[in-house]
Amino acid sequence: QAQLVESGGGLVQAGGSLRLSCAGSGLTFSRYAVGWFRQAPGQERDIVAAIAWSGGGTYYAASVKGRFAISRDNAKRTVYLQMNSLQLEDTALYYCAAQYQGLGSPKSAVYGYWGQGTQVTVSS
Repeated sequence: QAQLVESGGGLVQAGGSLRLSCAGSGLTFSRYAVGWFRQAPGQERDIVAAIAWSGGGTYYAASVKGRFAISRDNAKRTVYLQMNSLQLEDTALYYCAAQYQGLGSPKSAVYGYWGQGTQVTVSS
């Protein structure tokens, strides 16, 4: 059974950093694009970043470009989201999702597998 598990969330002060991990099991992880999405209370789930199954293409939301970096280690079946210069507005529940042989789409509808999420809270 395919499963994605996020970790690395927590409470951090504004300006700080966190690294989220998305570990996959039960699927050929190297064949899947992975996207990171986030959802704040009362808001829609939005794309944060995505990486193609080949690792050759990435996508970043404008709000995180230059601050966040997505990467993957297929040997560890893990995709990372390095988040630097965190801002109050980055507070949300962060999800990872996987799409078979995807190119790193920002559209949530194309992702077939989702994790349960990890909370990121940025304080002032």
